[in-house]
Amino acid sequence: MPRSRALSPQEERGAVEEAPPTLEECLRACATHSGKLVAGLDRRRGELAEALRALLALHASRALPAGAPRAERGPVSALLRRAQATATAATTSGPGPLTLDNPLLDALLAVGGKALDCGYEDERALADVVSRCLVALRKGSRAAWRLRGRVLEAQGAYAEAADAYDEYLSRTEEDGFGVRARVAGLRLAAARERDLAGLLAASRPGAEAYRAEPLTETWFDGLEHVDRGELDAAHDRFAGALLGLADRGEWREFQDALGRTLDVSLHDLDSRVTDPGPDAPAARGADGDPRTALNVLLAHYADLARSRQRGPVEDPTFGGAKWLSLGEFRNKIAGRSICLVANSGRVGSGSLGAEIDAYDLVVRFNSYRIDPRATGARTDIHVTIHKHAFNWDQHVDTRLVFGGDVGAWRSSLRNRLVPGAQTHLGDDSLRWPLREIGKVGPEEWPAIPTTGFNTLFLLDFLDVNPVIDLIGFDFYESGAYRTSEAMRMPVTSVHEYSDEKTWVLDRATKVTEHRISLR
Repeated sequence: MPRSRALSPQEERGAVEEAPPTLEECLRACATHSGKLVAGLDRRRGELAEALRALLALHASRALPAGAPRAERGPVSALLRRAQATATAATTSGPGPLTLDNPLLDALLAVGGKALDCGYEDERALADVVSRCLVALRKGSRAAWRLRGRVLEAQGAYAEAADAYDEYLSRTEEDGFGVRARVAGLRLAAARERDLAGLLAASRPGAEAYRAEPLTETWFDGLEHVDRGELDAAHDRFAGALLGLADRGEWREFQDALGRTLDVSLHDLDSRVTDPGPDAPAARGADGDPRTALNVLLAHYADLARSRQRGPVEDPTFGGAKWLSLGEFRNKIAGRSICLVANSGRVGSGSLGAEIDAYDLVVRFNSYRIDPRATGARTDIHVTIHKHAFNWDQHVDTRLVFGGDVGAWRSSLRNRLVPGAQTHLGDDSLRWPLREIGKVGPEEWPAIPTTGFNTLFLLDFLDVNPVIDLIGFDFYESGAYRTSEAMRMPVTSVHEYSDEKTWVLDRATKVTEHRISLR
């Protein structure tokens, strides 16, 4: 349902722009929100609570001068006392002004991301505060601009979101998160919205009378006309409310309200076809038939929703990539020696490049980094999680994309695959090996399996390779060795590395400092 909102003259001229929150205000908002969260079944809010606790603990550890006794009342109280001390720094001997160093930046980015993932209005408001603060204080931060773009997109400010994403892209040569496709989709959707507004104005001349009226009242008035069977009057009011939303640039509400309007139109048309009545027009499909105009609106609406969800797909065949099923993948790798190269510090500091390239097949993961002396130069199979797009533009013979959610997996393939960058592509049968092929459920293996573990489980299951060697698999004990953009990402805590290590070592036939052999 559209909402009614009066705009001030300054807002209509675009002259009012709220000042960004200070770091102190941002931290105070985080502390306040932390106090609101209570234990519950919502996993996403639980993750936000953990991120807030980590942020507040980090800040509380700096809240008092060195050597001062620590308070026993927890990080939230310490933060609030710190904020008060900072506010009166000119008249007290307390610590100096707050500064946004890298650890605090990372902690705030984590809070902003987790808040946005919750999907609730209160958490979106917190993410908005965090993102506005960060881009004001760290204009050069790629992650801050990406967070700001995500927040604006969630708020329905699509043009501003595209601009924020452009700021992110201008600061990086890599696009591991598929942001360019998002920007293209947002801008294509904006063009479709303008087209739809023009179609509505042309098809419903009576809508002009309601365009400037209060939106909520106009919408409910239209619903009352629907109840009375006065559909032309109802659609004039719906179209007027939609045009009012377009005038205000409230495109998220526009898309939602348009979907509801089309539902009413489809129901109306269906009623005319199944129970036309004596005065209903004949459904002939000619110009002027209500189906003609409705079909045009539906086509534009579908294009709008599709573009905003996943961006344009220039080449649906992805350069003619050939899909591989589980059986076809088995036949392709059978009888060949294979090595799996970890993205670990142990590999990056080593000199096994020539040995790695000597295997028949070289498998690399996610955001792998190439240093020929240390890592080797070849990549025959790139295995990646669907959530990131690191190295998807690097040409390989075979690319396997893993993901537990089939819908999100398909969306990522449409958004992120680069035409011509792979000859073969794993299909749905290879999407999630541990769960779907091995039928190992969360009860038996609660943690989310890593990309590397999913791959070695798949190879162990197929059992068609005379040599399966794991190079540099120390389960991140030596740190990560990735592309520059991915190096800023922490080693995730959703995996259970110790269980994976136990599984591997139980099946190992030989273990050396750099190599674990499964065959």
